[in-house]
Amino acid sequence: MKELILVKKISKKFGSNIALNKIDFRIEAGQIFGFLGPSGAGKTTTIKILTGQLSYDEGEAVVLGKNIAQLGKQELENMGIVSDQSGYYEKLSLEKNLELYARLFNVEMKKIYNLLETVGLYKARKTMVEKLSNGMKQRMLLVRALINKPQLLFLDEPTSGLDPTTSLKIHELLFKLKKEGVAIFLTTHDMDEATKLCNQLILLFEGNIVEKGTPQEILKKHNDTHNVKVMFTNNSFKVFPVIDLKNFEWDKNKHSITSIHSLEPTLEEVFIKLTGMRLNEQ
Repeated sequence: MKELILVKKISKKFGSNIALNKIDFRIEAGQIFGFLGPSGAGKTTTIKILTGQLSYDEGEAVVLGKNIAQLGKQELENMGIVSDQSGYYEKLSLEKNLELYARLFNVEMKKIYNLLETVGLYKARKTMVEKLSNGMKQRMLLVRALINKPQLLFLDEPTSGLDPTTSLKIHELLFKLKKEGVAIFLTTHDMDEATKLCNQLILLFEGNIVEKGTPQEILKKHNDTHNVKVMFTNNSFKVFPVIDLKNFEWDKNKHSITSIHSLEPTLEEVFIKLTGMRLNEQ
């Protein structure tokens, strides 16, 4: 697959504070890459570096085939960004906000309307942005980030504050973009979301990478117990090591087995094990 981001030993300090400490990763086309960590871990700093908004102290960063210092109009037009620092015009309607960007990229409004339908905002297109909820503004910014059909999409907490139905629509849209070859750099505090969406992910803590790999690889690596949970028809259950499963016996006259589940840790539990704190702690 085509490599869209390559980061080698990137470090960044703000005074005596180490924001990033020699981090390495690569992102390919058609990949959803999770960048997970609590506030202050270095996520926003990394996004600013990769989008040319902030310089770094050491290392190397290549985005869309160009060193960060050489990013030009063509590379920037192939990026889409949604963050809490994304601006918009509050005194214009949702539709007018998007129309301005559609004109810049010579995109028909029909495409914009289709995207608005996808994220559940079409009926609100005439609403003044200042009257939209935070979740609706976030979805508007996602649509805006897709107007130029970017190869690389940076999403900072894209489903934060959204109801489950709308979050599912966003997930479906991200999977569609992934199929089309878009590389998605995703930050989220929702570990279940990361497990569901991401091909690869990094757990970041105080500027350091504490774990990386596919969600399945990370969960398997930190599965210390290797237990299974057996559920019965009377809603009772039993937990024991998987190695004992072949010798497991129960009273077949009283109830039957309805399901058997392996009990891997969650990403949240792995993060606590590695750092001593929850992902959403400050």
